[in-house]
Amino acid sequence: MAADKKRGTQTARDMVISLAVIILAAWVIYLFIPHDESKDPVKTVSYRVELASARRAAPYPVAAPKGLPKDWRATSVRYSADGPTGAAWHLGFMTPNEEYAAVEQSDGKQPGRFVDEVTQGAEKTAKKQRVAGEEWTRYSGAKYDALVRTAQDGKSVTVVTGTATFEQLGRLAGALEAKSLEG
Repeated sequence: MAADKKRGTQTARDMVISLAVIILAAWVIYLFIPHDESKDPVKTVSYRVELASARRAAPYPVAAPKGLPKDWRATSVRYSADGPTGAAWHLGFMTPNEEYAAVEQSDGKQPGRFVDEVTQGAEKTAKKQRVAGEEWTRYSGAKYDALVRTAQDGKSVTVVTGTATFEQLGRLAGALEAKSLEG
């Protein structure tokens, strides 16, 4: 019987020692793994190649900013020729004051659904905003606001959306240059 009591005590003691060794090892590993909290977690991307490809493939002139200051950092880019809302172009940015702004375009096959998706449910308002001589419709939402414009030929819809202010969204919209390239 005395051996049974000793065996139970040894098991508990061994478990505590093992746990202490694991915690010590984790602490040593943490010390030697580099971590820099001051580093910006947002990665900047180049979109030149994707833009050229999208301009060759899209059935509408693809919009991208020209002359936007360097403190607007591109963070995401993609083109899908056959998504659920048609041919879609996306180009996302971080503004100088760390807000999100994006250019979204679609070939207009389902414009209502497309605008709803990219603005995350923002609602159309009665307000308009004139940008570079063009009239954009303001959308306001709980997460994103947006400026929306349908092309004159009706073949595409352009949305400038994000957490940025309407002033910043207007700045991005004003810098857009829409082009197509021959394949």
